[in-house]
Amino acid sequence: MANHSQLGFQNASSPIMEELMQFHDHALMVALAICSLVLYLMTLMLTEKLSSSTVDAQAIELVWTILPAMVLIMLALPSLRILYMMDEINEPDLTLKAIGHQWYWTYEYTDLKDLTFDSYMIPTTDLPLGHFRLLEVDHRVIVPTSSTVRVIVTADDVLHSWAVPSLGVKTDAIPGRLNQTSFLASRPGVFFGQCSEICGANHSFMPIVVESVPLANFESWLASTPS
Repeated sequence: MANHSQLGFQNASSPIMEELMQFHDHALMVALAICSLVLYLMTLMLTEKLSSSTVDAQAIELVWTILPAMVLIMLALPSLRILYMMDEINEPDLTLKAIGHQWYWTYEYTDLKDLTFDSYMIPTTDLPLGHFRLLEVDHRVIVPTSSTVRVIVTADDVLHSWAVPSLGVKTDAIPGRLNQTSFLASRPGVFFGQCSEICGANHSFMPIVVESVPLANFESWLASTPS
């Protein structure tokens, strides 16, 4: 959950989000090195006396060709690695289908039992004490901890986007198309997200709440839900 005056990301709750945060820090360090070099060169140009000596043009061209190429490689290789990791889905333990509507989500646990429910935002007037305004829903998505969950995302009317920042998940919901993503919650907890697509006047009022529980609690929840 994000805090007031927070400058960085939310705490990572999945291996993919940990990789994304590490790549973010890596990219910032590369940007810091570039800015420092440019600032140093600008300072030299402003403080040093003008000189009529010339430098070999071929050496300069070699440096300003190879150096940017090395910087791009330093950014591209880790980025491609994470992209392939996010796209890879091997034998998921659970498949969840998320369907976007104006303005709520429908979830289906199709591979376990015929379990389907709608998830609406709880109005502020009905919100229990201590819960988050505009983020809490009447039916949470319950998933087991340390299990690979495949999420099939689509929409019924307009474009939506199923996004949970702390899990490193953001997938567009497109009518007539099935997109898929996956996540693995590395610890028990409640993770909040929102529709990240401007899908209408109330697009900011269709939050997403994923609750990660131990496997025994997940099985008890399945047994207690009506068929």
